[in-house]
Amino acid sequence: MSFSYEINPQAIEKESFRQIRELTKLSEFSLDEQQVVMRIVHSMGLPDVSEAVRFSQNACQSGRIALANNCAILCDVEMVKQGITKRMIEKEPLCFLNDIRTPILAKTRGETRSMAALTLWEGALGGSVVVIGNAPTALFRLLEMIQQGAPKPALIIGMPVGFVGAAESKEALWERHRELDIECITLLGRWGECRYISHL
Repeated sequence: MSFSYEINPQAIEKESFRQIRELTKLSEFSLDEQQVVMRIVHSMGLPDVSEAVRFSQNACQSGRIALANNCAILCDVEMVKQGITKRMIEKEPLCFLNDIRTPILAKTRGETRSMAALTLWEGALGGSVVVIGNAPTALFRLLEMIQQGAPKPALIIGMPVGFVGAAESKEALWERHRELDIECITLLGRWGECRYISHL
């Protein structure tokens, strides 16, 4: 038995994005924002997800400048770190979830490892690009840290996925970003996707 299917990677990508442009509502986004939205749609296979994407006023510009200046990229979990396109960045993303200090901090404080790992971000947080794609508790903790005076990232991509706290943490980011004077990209609701920061 033989199958008929496209095997050329360039042709697959070209056709994928042709369909995405056809099926996705993009007109309300700037050209830069459209590139991010299309990558989110591409990775999830859900054109309607575009309606849940939110950008702060200067999110793409701030993220692009930070990445061009070889900023730190901070990730909540290894899965998110590994999903970032390495050929598009110069500096290896950082994730402290598996640092030997993290479980000790988490146990001592009675909190998630994802929350505890943020304690180890502080030296790299200012001017960084933060990517949270798994742990709502990490996003809540980051907002608390900034509220308490921690250095501000250049951009927070807050898109944790899940049921407990995911939608609430992203809603908190979106509702508070102006008050906290931070740039962000988020995906409201339970959905989550963070891999394409290199397409800012």
